[in-house]
Amino acid sequence: MEKKKVTVLGIGNILLQDEGFGVKVVEQLIRRFTFPADVQILDGGTLGMELMRFIAGTEKLILVDAISGNQPPGAQYEFKNDQVKAYFKEKVSMHELGIQDVLAVLEVLEQPIEDIVVLGVQPESLDIGLDLTPLIAARLESIEAKIIAQLGEWQVEVKSNA
Repeated sequence: MEKKKVTVLGIGNILLQDEGFGVKVVEQLIRRFTFPADVQILDGGTLGMELMRFIAGTEKLILVDAISGNQPPGAQYEFKNDQVKAYFKEKVSMHELGIQDVLAVLEVLEQPIEDIVVLGVQPESLDIGLDLTPLIAARLESIEAKIIAQLGEWQVEVKSNA
């Protein structure tokens, strides 16, 4: 299987309302845009270490997730490169633990990802439910715009399906 140069990875548990934010973002991206062949848009769900086979060889990674920081619900987060490592020192959920391990193993294997951007929102509710809360659903557009802008910085041409 040919490795992709750029990966947009949405992670989270869609059964726990806002915890599924990252997955909902990538689902929306897939519906609304067409991406070049060297870009993969992935629903990583709660895979953790199993993600290794999908992102090994990726040069640039955008990771989208619900992020439990100390901000009010709906607050947006953006971390780049060295900030990402600092963020993952605070293990917030099981899938984030898995991502931290994947990134560490890639470094050990001397296949580190050159550029990493983490985008996310502070969840409002992690109760059982398939839908995002309205507050968090309202953040889909702005995070999508940040992803498209970041891809543009990386010279990735994205076409709207509209």
